[in-house]
Amino acid sequence: MAYRIIAGLIGTVMTLNSISWIFDPSAAAASLGMPYLEGLARSTQLGDFTAFFVFTAVMCWMGAITKKGHYLQSAGLLLFLAATFRTLAWAVYGAEFATVFIAFELVCALLLAFSASRIGHDANLL
Repeated sequence: MAYRIIAGLIGTVMTLNSISWIFDPSAAAASLGMPYLEGLARSTQLGDFTAFFVFTAVMCWMGAITKKGHYLQSAGLLLFLAATFRTLAWAVYGAEFATVFIAFELVCALLLAFSASRIGHDANLL
């Protein structure tokens, strides 16, 4: 049950971010340290970031509800890749190192990977 709770908590955070991107995108952008863009850039910003958070939330919830680890692996992989490419942006392109965001993404990715490996085994613990 604990592994489902972990997935649900991460899913809740991602759901809240999704709602922010849908209903108050300028605040959502600001929370990630970026300006609210204009024109076609705004379309890309809203489309990509909303998709990122909605996908991650759906995968967390699907894993928690169905007890299928592959959903959690998918969410964890996306978060791991985000942390990887943030680090690449810093190392290669001079971006500020996003310590808090990278740490959060890595911790969530690890928790989801661990939960995915254990989620179907809850019944064996009783």
